[in-house]
Amino acid sequence: MKFDPQKYRELSRKDFEEAWKSGKEVLGIRDPNKVYPRIGFEFGAEHPVFRTVERLRKAYIAIGFSEVVNPIIVEDVHVRKQFGREALAVLDRCFYLASLPKPNVGISANKISLIEKITKKKVEGRERDLQEVFHRYKKGEIDGDDLSYLIAEVLEIDDITAVRILDEVFPEFRDLKPVPSTLTLRSHMTTGWFITLSHIADKLPLPIKLFSIDRCFRKEQGEDATRLYSYFSASCVLVDEDVGVDDGKAVAEALLRQFGFEKFRFRKDEKRSKYYIPDTQTEVYAFHPKLVGSSTKYSDGWIEIATFGIYSPTALAEYDIEYPVMNLGLGVERLAMILYGYDDVRKMVYPQIYGEIKLTDTDIARGIRVKEIPQTPVGLKIAGSIAETAERNAISPSPCSFLAYEGELFGKAVKVFVVEEEDNTRLCGPAYANEVVVYNGSIYGIPRTKKWRSYFEEGVTTGIKYIDAFSYLAARKIEEAAMMGEEEVMVRVRIVENLSDINLCIHDNLRRYILWKGGKIDVRGPVFVTVKAEIS
Repeated sequence: MKFDPQKYRELSRKDFEEAWKSGKEVLGIRDPNKVYPRIGFEFGAEHPVFRTVERLRKAYIAIGFSEVVNPIIVEDVHVRKQFGREALAVLDRCFYLASLPKPNVGISANKISLIEKITKKKVEGRERDLQEVFHRYKKGEIDGDDLSYLIAEVLEIDDITAVRILDEVFPEFRDLKPVPSTLTLRSHMTTGWFITLSHIADKLPLPIKLFSIDRCFRKEQGEDATRLYSYFSASCVLVDEDVGVDDGKAVAEALLRQFGFEKFRFRKDEKRSKYYIPDTQTEVYAFHPKLVGSSTKYSDGWIEIATFGIYSPTALAEYDIEYPVMNLGLGVERLAMILYGYDDVRKMVYPQIYGEIKLTDTDIARGIRVKEIPQTPVGLKIAGSIAETAERNAISPSPCSFLAYEGELFGKAVKVFVVEEEDNTRLCGPAYANEVVVYNGSIYGIPRTKKWRSYFEEGVTTGIKYIDAFSYLAARKIEEAAMMGEEEVMVRVRIVENLSDINLCIHDNLRRYILWKGGKIDVRGPVFVTVKAEIS
């Protein structure tokens, strides 16, 4: 199915909304209740992580929490305020941000000579303007992405030459090294919550119930099956005059029941983060029937899924927050792995990198197309007549000839025959009625017999028979012959080795995918069908 922009223009918003609600496909819209972790094949597909994010957003809102966006880039002083003497241990896991310094750039006689050599024109009279550009850049009035453009404007040259000048004449830019700042990428959502609450905790009516689902960044020893440098945290806070551990338990249960978790256990967390009151940091274990009997270490159905605690008054005081705060958080990727059956977070988050691209048999079947097709209504009628005549007389002994079509094409009389001139055989070879089927990631050309019944029942048929695809090709060749003024044309197919032998094609990307996954394309078979046309 080739992308057709006009079809998108013709569909109304209502069409898309109705298709989404019903789960029907309209230009690739899929069942909204399923996740399709596949990439870039003719229809829209949700990523399991973002599908889980959306479900969590709805779940938080359903229990009365309002969404906010917490700061993602924060000064390291906030970590020091929250963790006190243990801040270094946390900052060791943070990514610090750095930036390139703006150099002092001078324009010497030697540099002017080099510029003139590159531009093959005099710089005389433009030195002051060029120096002004570098001066404004140093002051921050000009951004780096505008520098080459302004140099080109001053020297009246093209942008590519200006970039060359920057690279060859001014090594100050080429040799720049990043300089670290005190800014960090947020390593955990708590850092953002303290900043957010410091602005609103004394102004909004109590209770204050907020949630945020966003990225955090943590400098791990390396990425593996259970951890990544960047992950999503689904975190919430509850602010009230009297907040305790029971509130955390209630929020955890109300949130997780919406994902099919049925029973809960709560255990004190041994890690004991310094921004929580001692003995309030609690691990949430939940039971999910989907895990029972699985090959994972959670085959008993129980898994640690979230953590909550009550913020320490000492940490809150650093931000002038006077009310108790309960904070609960969970990793989105961890929840998504449970919901959608993944055992490696890398394969779930980055399927395009870690080899978990998955196409169904239906996906592959959609990619198999007829290559040549008739361009006129008469041509289509000829194709249908060829296929019908061949199937009706397939086992007739040869030599034989059967009239398939007689009529007019492009103002000329046309007679089309299905023939077999060789002695002691049949009109069609044994594989003429083979059908193209996709089964377990492979493409087969097989007949509808008892031997192959499971392939048709469990696989996906394209609905394309060899004789149908060949008939389209024959009709197209007859059209071309009539247009060119030819009096006779013969089209034949003999032993089929490849899809192209029967006028079918598949994109190279799909072919590579099938071979990459260990599949095969086996459409071999003796078709032996010949079509002749007389044009006058």
